[in-house]
Amino acid sequence: MVPSSHDVVMEVPLAVFVNGRHALTAMVSPTMLEEFVTGFLYTERIIKKPEDIESLHIEENRKEKGMVTLSASVLTKDPFSIMLSSKIVLSGCGGDTSYVDADRLPKIQSDLVTDVSRIKDIMKETLVSDLHTRIGGIHIVGLFGSDGKICVIEDIGRHNALDKVIGYGLKQGVDFSRTIVTCSGRLSSEMARKCLMANIPIIASRGATTTLAISMGEQSGLTIIGFVRSRKMNIYTGTERIKNQEHF
Repeated sequence: MVPSSHDVVMEVPLAVFVNGRHALTAMVSPTMLEEFVTGFLYTERIIKKPEDIESLHIEENRKEKGMVTLSASVLTKDPFSIMLSSKIVLSGCGGDTSYVDADRLPKIQSDLVTDVSRIKDIMKETLVSDLHTRIGGIHIVGLFGSDGKICVIEDIGRHNALDKVIGYGLKQGVDFSRTIVTCSGRLSSEMARKCLMANIPIIASRGATTTLAISMGEQSGLTIIGFVRSRKMNIYTGTERIKNQEHF
């Protein structure tokens, strides 16, 4: 056998310290780490807006470290908000969430309506990835607005990629109520929860979904679409947001 070489997807630990305390360690792809931290703190309800972060910088070495300082107003409202139990956020299917109580989740506030052809088009645009073709082993998440693509981000974990997408949107001042998220992988309850935290009304994937994600979508008004392929898609919840369903 002749030896050969093949690029391998990178996975690194990112230790996040909030106001001097170790909040979590996440296993991530080493790109857009500031966006990841911002999105994660937002979807965990540690911050309500980007301005709640006074400073954020990433120290890149053998073990990446994210240093975050929250504003005094955040700590005054909830002095325990930075206590995330120093948990480990894995890149695999386990995700980072404990049990989700769907009854306590926010409701989607949006009048966004789209059609099946747009869902197919943006899914196709999402899945164009040179990195995935060359290396494999990554997930892809896209964020699309009324004017088209806002960003498409890759990570070893789909939860990480969604946090990066949300963090990017926050930094760009995006109105999430007018956006659609696309994903290459399974739509779990954690993916649904993050969309609810950001008030993103539609999430669509090339892959499957789970029963708990569907239950959350039904109770919270989130449109969940799976198995988006060239000639089919399954609209599990929020069908009223999708027009021209008779054409697929």
